[in-house]
Amino acid sequence: MILDTLQNCELYYSLSPRMRQAFEWLERTDVSKLEVGRHNIDGDNLFVNVSELDLRPRSEAALELHREYIDIQVVFGGEEEFGWSPKSAVVAPRSEFDTEKDIQFFLDTPQTFYTVREGQFTILTPEDAHAPMLGTGHVRKLIFKVRR
Repeated sequence: MILDTLQNCELYYSLSPRMRQAFEWLERTDVSKLEVGRHNIDGDNLFVNVSELDLRPRSEAALELHREYIDIQVVFGGEEEFGWSPKSAVVAPRSEFDTEKDIQFFLDTPQTFYTVREGQFTILTPEDAHAPMLGTGHVRKLIFKVRR
Protein backbone atom coordinates (compact mmCIF):
# COMPACT_ATOMS: atom_id res chain seq x y z
CA MET A 1 0.00 0.00 0.00
CA ILE A 2 1.25 3.44 -0.93
CA LEU A 3 -0.24 6.78 0.13
CA ASP A 4 1.15 9.97 -1.40
CA THR A 5 0.28 13.27 -3.06
CA LEU A 6 -0.09 13.75 -6.80
CA GLN A 7 3.00 16.02 -6.70
CA ASN A 8 5.08 12.88 -6.13
CA CYS A 9 3.51 10.58 -8.71
CA GLU A 10 6.73 10.35 -10.74
CA LEU A 11 8.31 8.40 -7.88
CA TYR A 12 6.08 5.44 -8.81
CA TYR A 13 6.62 5.30 -12.57
CA SER A 14 9.13 2.48 -12.13
CA LEU A 15 6.51 0.16 -10.62
CA SER A 16 5.07 -0.46 -14.08
CA PRO A 17 5.15 1.23 -17.51
CA ARG A 18 1.39 1.53 -17.15
CA MET A 19 1.78 3.52 -13.93
CA ARG A 20 3.50 6.26 -15.87
CA GLN A 21 0.81 6.08 -18.55
CA ALA A 22 -1.95 6.43 -15.91
CA PHE A 23 -0.41 9.42 -14.16
CA GLU A 24 0.43 11.16 -17.45
CA TRP A 25 -3.18 10.65 -18.61
CA LEU A 26 -4.33 12.18 -15.33
CA GLU A 27 -2.05 15.21 -15.77
CA ARG A 28 -3.53 16.07 -19.16
CA THR A 29 -7.19 15.32 -18.32
CA ASP A 30 -9.76 17.67 -16.82
CA VAL A 31 -11.27 15.23 -14.34
CA SER A 32 -14.09 17.63 -13.47
CA LYS A 33 -15.53 16.97 -16.95
CA LEU A 34 -15.38 13.18 -16.78
CA GLU A 35 -18.67 11.35 -16.52
CA VAL A 36 -19.16 8.62 -13.94
CA GLY A 37 -18.25 5.22 -15.38
CA ARG A 38 -15.40 3.48 -17.18
CA HIS A 39 -12.96 5.33 -19.44
CA ASN A 40 -10.51 3.24 -21.49
CA ILE A 41 -6.92 4.37 -21.71
CA ASP A 42 -5.34 1.15 -23.05
CA GLY A 43 -8.28 -1.25 -23.24
CA ASP A 44 -8.28 -3.85 -20.47
CA ASN A 45 -4.60 -3.16 -19.72
CA LEU A 46 -5.32 0.28 -18.27
CA PHE A 47 -8.63 2.00 -17.62
CA VAL A 48 -10.17 4.31 -15.07
CA ASN A 49 -13.51 4.20 -13.32
CA VAL A 50 -14.94 7.53 -12.23
CA SER A 51 -17.06 7.13 -9.10
CA GLU A 52 -19.23 9.40 -7.00
CA LEU A 53 -20.51 7.68 -3.91
CA ASP A 54 -21.70 8.01 -0.36
CA LEU A 55 -19.25 6.67 2.18
CA ARG A 56 -20.06 4.10 4.85
CA PRO A 57 -18.91 3.57 8.45
CA ARG A 58 -15.91 1.43 9.43
CA SER A 59 -18.31 -1.18 10.80
CA GLU A 60 -19.26 -1.93 7.17
CA ALA A 61 -15.67 -2.30 5.94
CA ALA A 62 -15.38 -5.13 3.41
CA LEU A 63 -11.82 -6.12 2.57
CA GLU A 64 -11.24 -6.98 -1.07
CA LEU A 65 -8.36 -8.42 -3.08
CA HIS A 66 -7.50 -8.38 -6.78
CA ARG A 67 -5.22 -10.71 -8.75
CA GLU A 68 -4.78 -9.10 -12.16
CA TYR A 69 -4.90 -5.38 -11.41
CA ILE A 70 -3.16 -2.78 -9.30
CA ASP A 71 -5.48 0.00 -8.14
CA ILE A 72 -4.52 3.65 -8.15
CA GLN A 73 -7.31 5.43 -6.29
CA VAL A 74 -7.31 9.23 -6.51
CA VAL A 75 -9.70 11.43 -4.51
CA PHE A 76 -11.07 14.55 -6.23
CA GLY A 77 -13.73 15.81 -3.89
CA GLY A 78 -14.02 15.06 -0.22
CA GLU A 79 -11.88 12.54 1.59
CA GLU A 80 -12.10 8.80 1.93
CA GLU A 81 -10.95 6.36 4.55
CA PHE A 82 -9.52 2.97 3.63
CA GLY A 83 -9.06 -0.16 5.69
CA TRP A 84 -5.96 -2.22 4.97
CA SER A 85 -4.42 -5.61 5.78
CA PRO A 86 -1.68 -7.60 4.10
CA LYS A 87 -2.96 -10.39 1.88
CA SER A 88 -1.33 -12.93 4.20
CA ALA A 89 -3.58 -11.80 7.07
CA VAL A 90 -6.95 -12.32 5.37
CA VAL A 91 -8.29 -15.81 5.94
CA ALA A 92 -12.10 -15.58 5.97
CA PRO A 93 -13.51 -15.33 2.43
CA ARG A 94 -16.99 -13.85 2.12
CA SER A 95 -17.22 -14.93 -1.52
CA GLU A 96 -15.43 -16.94 -4.16
CA PHE A 97 -12.99 -15.09 -6.40
CA ASP A 98 -14.83 -13.47 -9.33
CA THR A 99 -12.40 -13.74 -12.25
CA GLU A 100 -14.54 -11.57 -14.52
CA LYS A 101 -14.51 -8.66 -12.04
CA ASP A 102 -11.07 -9.53 -10.60
CA ILE A 103 -12.28 -9.33 -7.01
CA GLN A 104 -12.82 -11.37 -3.86
CA PHE A 105 -14.33 -10.10 -0.61
CA PHE A 106 -13.37 -11.14 2.92
CA LEU A 107 -14.97 -11.01 6.36
CA ASP A 108 -11.71 -10.16 8.14
CA THR A 109 -11.39 -6.85 9.98
CA PRO A 110 -8.78 -4.44 8.54
CA GLN A 111 -5.57 -4.19 10.57
CA THR A 112 -5.31 -0.44 10.05
CA PHE A 113 -7.14 2.54 8.58
CA TYR A 114 -5.86 5.58 6.68
CA THR A 115 -7.37 8.61 4.98
CA VAL A 116 -6.90 9.74 1.38
CA ARG A 117 -7.63 13.44 0.93
CA GLU A 118 -8.28 15.49 -2.18
CA GLY A 119 -5.13 15.61 -4.31
CA GLN A 120 -3.75 12.41 -2.81
CA PHE A 121 -3.71 8.85 -4.12
CA THR A 122 -3.24 5.34 -2.84
CA ILE A 123 -1.73 2.46 -4.78
CA LEU A 124 -3.01 -0.97 -3.85
CA THR A 125 -1.35 -4.07 -5.25
CA PRO A 126 -2.72 -7.62 -5.30
CA GLU A 127 -0.83 -8.11 -2.03
CA ASP A 128 -2.95 -5.40 -0.34
CA ALA A 129 -6.35 -6.34 1.05
CA HIS A 130 -8.25 -3.07 1.16
CA ALA A 131 -11.64 -1.77 2.24
CA PRO A 132 -12.49 1.43 0.34
CA MET A 133 -15.49 3.76 0.57
CA LEU A 134 -15.27 4.41 4.31
CA GLY A 135 -15.95 7.66 6.15
CA THR A 136 -18.80 10.15 6.19
CA GLY A 137 -20.27 12.21 3.41
CA HIS A 138 -19.78 11.96 -0.33
CA VAL A 139 -16.65 11.48 -2.43
CA ARG A 140 -15.69 11.77 -6.11
CA LYS A 141 -12.74 9.65 -7.11
CA LEU A 142 -10.90 7.92 -9.90
CA ILE A 143 -9.98 4.26 -9.69
CA PHE A 144 -7.30 3.34 -12.21
CA LYS A 145 -7.08 -0.37 -12.96
CA VAL A 146 -3.51 -1.19 -14.00
CA ARG A 147 -2.88 -4.71 -15.33
CA ARG A 148 0.25 -6.16 -13.76
